[in-house]
Amino acid sequence: MLVPILLWVAALASAAVAIWQGPRPIDRSFLIDRLLRYLFVFPLGLLGLWAFLGHVFFAEQSAASIGWAPRPFQYEVGVANLGLALAALYAAFRGYEARLAVGIAAASFLIGAGIGHIRDIVEAGNLAPGNAGPIMVTDFLTPIAVLALLFVANGKRRPKSPATLALEAELENARKAMRQYRTALSQLGKD
Repeated sequence: MLVPILLWVAALASAAVAIWQGPRPIDRSFLIDRLLRYLFVFPLGLLGLWAFLGHVFFAEQSAASIGWAPRPFQYEVGVANLGLALAALYAAFRGYEARLAVGIAAASFLIGAGIGHIRDIVEAGNLAPGNAGPIMVTDFLTPIAVLALLFVANGKRRPKSPATLALEAELENARKAMRQYRTALSQLGKD
């Protein structure tokens, strides 16, 4: 049951390497972008794939680790994890809007799952590692961290998508060309 913790460590380590190798001085939006990217890749994307595989292909072992008997709805939980994982992997390399949409979906699903774990602890005393262990912590930690970073990134500090950066570069080139054209026109009348 160390997978959730290891994927969080991988996300933070990958973000640290990306930031270390990134441009100087370190820009706040770049830092937020890389933290978000690797949270989407590891604790949302790869952990979602891991949960999909567990619930769909290893349902008995997965149920036992949670302290349950195998149940038919595990397939549905697994497929929901697959959808969340694929959306997270897509959003990892996209802009703010894609990340916000996946962040909201992840918060709904994961916080709901975390509440389910707490209810199972309170009502049934279920302290199985797959119910009361690291997965319960990351069910809350991951969406809260993602939504907090997205909140901080909102507005002017929002990480810009590659399309936005490309458009801004094109606009700057057009402005530069217009200034050069205006200068040339003004010189034309003086000659």
